[in-house]
Amino acid sequence: MNFLSDTTAPAHPSLFDAMVRANEGFAPSYGADPISQRVRSRLTELFETELEVLFTTSGTAANALALSVLSGPDDIILCHDEAHIQRDERGAPEFFTGGAKLLPLHGAHAKIDPDNLANALNEWPQDFVHTTPPRVLSISQLNESGCAYALEELDALMSQAKAAGVSVHMDGARFANALSHLGCSPADMTWKRGVDVLCMGATKDGALAAEAVILFGDARAHFPKLQARQKRAGHMLPKMRYVAAQFEAWLADNLWLELARHANAAGKELSDRLCQIEGVEAAHPTQGNEVFLRLPEAVKDRLQAAGAGFYAWPDGSARFVASWRTTQADIDAVVKAAEG
Repeated sequence: MNFLSDTTAPAHPSLFDAMVRANEGFAPSYGADPISQRVRSRLTELFETELEVLFTTSGTAANALALSVLSGPDDIILCHDEAHIQRDERGAPEFFTGGAKLLPLHGAHAKIDPDNLANALNEWPQDFVHTTPPRVLSISQLNESGCAYALEELDALMSQAKAAGVSVHMDGARFANALSHLGCSPADMTWKRGVDVLCMGATKDGALAAEAVILFGDARAHFPKLQARQKRAGHMLPKMRYVAAQFEAWLADNLWLELARHANAAGKELSDRLCQIEGVEAAHPTQGNEVFLRLPEAVKDRLQAAGAGFYAWPDGSARFVASWRTTQADIDAVVKAAEG
């Protein structure tokens, strides 16, 4: 009954098998290996456009490195108040950018409200020497409340950012879960709407430790700088083929989407069934694999006594996270424990 996080789940066997295959013989270092090149070609095909890709092993490193090439020490990064870069990365974006200011914005269910974005862009102009100019808008997809921005919601934010000359970064730690919920193409959820840099996470969706920073359009020109920052920060793995091998297996035959669909379906069933218990209510819509519920103390006590793993969230709700490994038995056991 472990619903603490999708990072507590094991890696998918197919990805381990791919690393074993990558372990045969010698290969060029630092991402110059054939596997990395094949994955780059696969991503180009998947996103329907030319791109550059850099692999790393953690979402925090991916976000911080990506933001460091889009903004400088005297710039603003706009994000939601609940954003991972704001709440959970120990100042890594500020450190890697040399001091960029994170300006948190508000909005229900961890979605940036378009009016709040408009107000921020007006309040912090680009051309006034006494104020810090906004340079990047960071959007999490799925976001920190387990919700996915609909395509029209992305348009409402990105159109404002582009009109103001602001780049767009997407934190896609649960990119596959958001894509599965929306049922659109990867291109439609990213560069076609204005995303300049995507941090595409595989770790929460079956990988051991595998993240990709993907540059689209004009942002591809930042790739040499991105590589240099990765090297300087100590995040450039000599044997990058083992990260690339995970991505190759993850993307093969759309395994990544299959795993995300399973996790989303498990999350939805868990949410629906627990909300049938008296006093339990959803704190946010369940649109991916994260479930946020308001639990009566008696239900919470029963779950804890049964050894169910979930997190008490700062807003008073309880967070349950399903994964590719969540089984029907796991869901049944949690529901039974909650019912008492």
